[in-house]
Amino acid sequence: MKHLLRSASLAGVAAVALTLSACAGGDDAAEDGAAVAPTDAQAELTYAIWDENQKPAIDQNIKDFNEQYPDIKVTVDLTPYQQYFTKLQTQGESRTLPDVFWMNGPNVQLYAANDLLEPLTGLVEGGDLDPSKYPDALNQLYTYEDAQYGVPKDFDTVALWYNKALFEQAGVDLPTDDWTWDDFNAAAGTISDKLSDQGVYGVVTELNSAGQSSYYDSILQAGGHVISEDGTTSGYDDPASIEGLQLWADLVADGSAPTLEQMSDTKPNVWFNSGKAAMFWSGNWSVAEMKDSPNKDDFGTVRLPEGPEQRATVIHGLANVVAADSENKEAANAFLAYLGSEEAQRTQAEMGVANPAYTGTQQAFVDSVPSFGIDVFLESADEMSFPYPISKNTAAWNALENELLPQAFSGDRPVEEVARELADAMNEELAKE
Repeated sequence: MKHLLRSASLAGVAAVALTLSACAGGDDAAEDGAAVAPTDAQAELTYAIWDENQKPAIDQNIKDFNEQYPDIKVTVDLTPYQQYFTKLQTQGESRTLPDVFWMNGPNVQLYAANDLLEPLTGLVEGGDLDPSKYPDALNQLYTYEDAQYGVPKDFDTVALWYNKALFEQAGVDLPTDDWTWDDFNAAAGTISDKLSDQGVYGVVTELNSAGQSSYYDSILQAGGHVISEDGTTSGYDDPASIEGLQLWADLVADGSAPTLEQMSDTKPNVWFNSGKAAMFWSGNWSVAEMKDSPNKDDFGTVRLPEGPEQRATVIHGLANVVAADSENKEAANAFLAYLGSEEAQRTQAEMGVANPAYTGTQQAFVDSVPSFGIDVFLESADEMSFPYPISKNTAAWNALENELLPQAFSGDRPVEEVARELADAMNEELAKE
C-alpha cells in the first residue's frame, strides 16, 4: 500500500490506539457507577482539557463548585488538542488518567470498551444527573453497550464566518444563508484575486488534521458519506464523497485558499482572526477567540453554502467523563455532576466560550456576542445537521485521513486516487473492529 503512514507522528497515534484497544477485558473493569461525595469531602482532582480559550469559564466553574465543596481542590491540566489524545492514550495504558477529563465522540467507544471510564449509572440513579436535560443525540453518542459514560458539555455545528471589511474592499456582496457552492467559490476567487497584494485569501479552513469543519461537511453537501450508518464500511470511494473532497483541492489549486503548507505554518483561525482571510469554515467553538479579535466588529456568520445535493453540517459535542481508576471517584463524580448542571453550563454560555448542551441555556450563548449572529449554529443544528462519523476505533482511520487526504488537497496526487486508497485502508481497519 503506497503512501501509507509516512508520518511517524501519525503512525504513533494509530499504534497507541491499537495497543490500547488490545487491553480490553482486564480485571480493572469499571464499577457500576460510584456515588457523589458529601459536601464536606476532602480531595484533590485533576481536570484535563485542551482549549485555552475556555479556561476562564472553567476557572469560574471551579470557583462556583468550591462554594458547595470547599475542600475539593481541582487543578486544570491544559494540553493542546494536537497532543491531547496522544497523552491521554498513554495515560490510559498505564491506568493513570486524570480524574475528570474531556472526551469526544471519535474516542469514547475505545475508552469505554477498555474499562477506562466510569459509567453514569450511580449519578442517574442517585438523582444527581438527569440525561433528559441534554440532546438525545449526544446522550447516545456517549453510550456504549447500553451504558452512558459522558455528561454532554456542549454541542457544535459549522458555519461560514466572514469578514465584512474584506468583502467590501473586494467589492463582493456579503454571504447569505441562500448561498450555493457556486456563490462561495466565486466570492473566494474574486477576493483572492483583488486583495492578493495585501496577502489576503478568500477562504481558510482546517485541512491538515481534521475534517469536521471542512471536508466532512462538503462530503455531506455533495450527497456522500464518510462511513456507513452501521459503521462497517468507508464511504470515501463514493463518487459523491470524492466530489466533496474535490471542492477543497480546487480552492487550494486556484489560489482561493492558502497552500496546506501555509495553513500548517499559520493555523486557519489565525489567518481569519488577523484579517488575512475573508471566509473561514469553522464551528461555534471559535466564538471565544473571535470575540477577542481586533477585527471582531467585522465578523459575521451565515449557514454553510448549499452543495450539489443538500445543505449540511456535522454536529458533534464534547462530554466530561470520570476515570474508572480515579482514587477520588466520589469527589470526581461530584465535580462531574456540577459541570453538567444548568448553573455551570449557563456560565460557559454567558462567557461566550461554548454552546452548552443543557436544555434552555443556549440562548445565553447566542446573546453573549449578538453582533456575530451566532444563532445560525442553533438553526443549523435543528435544520441541516448530520451525526459526526465514528466507529469503535475511530482513531485508527482518522490517522489514515490525516496522512492521505493532504496529498489530495495539496495537488500532489489526484483526489479520486487518494480517496479510493483511503477507502481501502479504512475498510481494513474497520474489519478489525
